[in-house]
Order: sequence, then structure tokens, then C-alpha cells
Amino acid sequence: MSDLLAKLYPDHLARLKQRADVALQRGGSDQARCEHLVIAAGTPRYQLFDDRPYPFAVNPHFKHWLPVTKAPGSWLLYTPGKKPKLIYLQPHDYWHVVPDAPAGYWVEHFDIAIIRTPDEARTHLPQDAARCAILGEDNVALDGFAPNNPQGVLNYLHYHRAYKTDYELGMMRVASKLGARAHRAAEAAFRSGASEYDINTAYLNAVHETENELPYSNIIALNQHGAVLHYTDLNRAPPARADSFLIDAGASFHGYAADITRTYASAQAAEFQALVDAVDHAQLGFVEKVQKGKNYSELHVHAHHVLAGILKDQGFIRMSPENAVESGVSSVFYPHGLGHLIGLQVHDVAGFQKDENGGTIPKPAGHPYLRLTRTIEPRMAMTIEPGIYFIDMLLAELKAKPHARDIDWDKVERFRHYGGVRIEDDVVCTDGAPENLTRDAFAGLN
Repeated sequence: MSDLLAKLYPDHLARLKQRADVALQRGGSDQARCEHLVIAAGTPRYQLFDDRPYPFAVNPHFKHWLPVTKAPGSWLLYTPGKKPKLIYLQPHDYWHVVPDAPAGYWVEHFDIAIIRTPDEARTHLPQDAARCAILGEDNVALDGFAPNNPQGVLNYLHYHRAYKTDYELGMMRVASKLGARAHRAAEAAFRSGASEYDINTAYLNAVHETENELPYSNIIALNQHGAVLHYTDLNRAPPARADSFLIDAGASFHGYAADITRTYASAQAAEFQALVDAVDHAQLGFVEKVQKGKNYSELHVHAHHVLAGILKDQGFIRMSPENAVESGVSSVFYPHGLGHLIGLQVHDVAGFQKDENGGTIPKPAGHPYLRLTRTIEPRMAMTIEPGIYFIDMLLAELKAKPHARDIDWDKVERFRHYGGVRIEDDVVCTDGAPENLTRDAFAGLN
């Protein structure tokens, strides 16, 4: 894999330089034009009234340039026409593990300065901070040098980050393979009768990443816990009988994320398996529509109509799919968005951005939780994650409305125990058929 990444990396770096050149022209003012792009890796923040730091999360802009995710206190400097410079903090420290010296396929593309204390970075950074676009959090500020995060620069970089280079897609394919392998281990643990906590442990053992290295906290939900969209409690004891299992868990590779969700039924839950199969079939249909020129908001609304059709076909509702969507009934059973951009962050930036200058593409009325409204274009990577759930709070609200008469409440009550279904794949738009990173990764395990 390293040989392949070494071949792909130069073109990736060239693309980032081109984007930075344009972005710098959009930052600053006539009196102080931006001549340098400076990116802080970041530094840990400490818990309130304590000396214990929160887990370190590197600045996404930093790891976009190079596969380094564990070098707090480091900086990256790019000046158009010059070789980018990495200012790498490698402290003398016996309290903590010191980051390894920079090594790998990417180092030849950087001038590298090793520093021993955070303050030493200042001597390697431009003297005139007013001429710099400095990207980072406020706690990385040095004497006379603090992040300014110019909006014009961020707008351009964020908008174009949606378009993945071949190098980035290579990273994401590896992350998907890691996640798929761990999902198989989690499914096996579920079928053996394990608790949520032990299923999560099986996942971590298989993915070979700590919880802090994963792109987000795992959702490991048995039975009715699947109705909690971001369930992360992890019961230590298994339920008396586990009839359903919803797992939303990802993986990271050099800072790139995979985001995968699967739902399973026990051998005794044939009625729930039928619902899982229906949502899975529908999800594959949505994936096929990840094509150049398609509007993601329209695809999300289309998904509501298809899922409402499943609800009718399986006897949960008696109204037409069109009425279910127009009345908001479909949103009771499917309250979240169809998906989001993915890459350096699991919910990657600029999902609503109108163009490289900024602006916002509004969400469709009645769909407040959609995270992506842009037109789909080649090299965009996104998730497709439809679901059907039985959420007590939303069902209680529906019971008080006139449309309650169109619901088979006896069947809904029977399915509350299963929680819900969600199927999620990471998908890349191409000039032809979409690339399903997730399904390809699972197929590679067989």
C-alpha cells in the first residue's frame, strides 16, 4: 500500500498547492495580502479544573497535506512557489511518548525543521503575521502569531475539499477495509450473545484502533436501543434476548474516515429481517443514483418516498407514500438525513456551501437534519444511510395527530422492541457508475 500511496501523493500535493495559491488570493486585503498559508496541527485542551487533557484531534487542514495525525504543537508553512515546510515538534520529554521522527513516502516533499519546545516554532514562521492565512484554534497562538482563519480562504479550501484526489480515495479504501473487517467481528459477537460492551470490544480488537483513534464514537445498539440515533451507552450485561443489532462504526487510516452502518436480526426475528432486507434493497437503489448532476436534496426526498412505500407494503401505514411524505408521517419513521460528505472528517465540511465563495444551499422544507444539499459531482465522497425507526417520542407525537388513524399501532408496538434499521455505505461519484467503498470492502473479505 505504501508504494501505491507514494505514487499518488505527488499529484495530491500538487493539487493542494494549486488550491492554496488561489485561496491565498482571496484572503487578506489590498493593504495586507495573504502571502503564506500557515496551518497549526493543534494542541490538546485540558478538562476544566483538571490537568487531564482531552484526546488530541489534529486540525483537518494539517492532515490534508501529510499523513501525520499525532504531532501536537507542529506547524505547516506553504508559500507559493516554494517547497512546503513542516515545523515538527519532537520535545525532550519523559512523561509522554515523543512523536517519531518524520519518515515515509512524503518527507522528501517537505523542508523539515525539528523543534523541541512549542515556542521555537515562532522562529520558523513568517515575521509578518498580517501577511499570513493562519488556520487553527485559538489555543495554538504564539507571540504575535495567532490563527485568523480568513473566511475567503476557508470558503475556497472547504468547497474544493469535497473533490477527492486519487491519493485520498486510496486512503478511504483502506479505512473502509479496516471498518468492514471489524464489522464482521462485531456481527459474530452479536450472534454469540455478547453484550453491547463486549461487541464494542470485539470491534476495537478487529479494527486495531483505540476509541480515540476512530473517526467517531461507535454506536452499538441491541434491541430498542437502535431507536436512539446516537446511542453510545454500551450496556455491560447482555439482554435476556437480543433480537436486533444496529452498529454504526467507522475506522481511520492516516486521518481519513470510513462510516459504516449495518443492522442485523436474530434467527428468531424473521419479521424484522424482512424490514432489514427491504431497507437494504432500497439503499442500493439510492447508491445507484449517486451520479454526476444529481441533486442530493432531491435524492433525500426520493428516499422518503421509497421508505414510505416500504412502510405501506409491510403494513405499518395505510396511507399512500405521497401522503406520508407530504404529511410528515415519513419523518416520524425516518427523521434524519440521507447522508453527508465524508473524508478528512466523518461529517466533512461544506455540505451546504453554494460555491467556492461561500453562501448556503438551503435544506428542503420539513427536512432540518439533512447534512448535504450540493449537486453531486465526480470525486465527491458521501454516505448513503436510509433508515426506519420506532422512536417513542416521535410516535407519541404522531398519536396526537389526525394521521394517527392511518397507522397500524399494533404492528408498530410489536416492532418497538427492535429499535430500528439503518444501512450506510460510503460512496464516490465517478464519471460512470458510483464506487461503493463499503460494499467493495465487505466483498473483499469473502
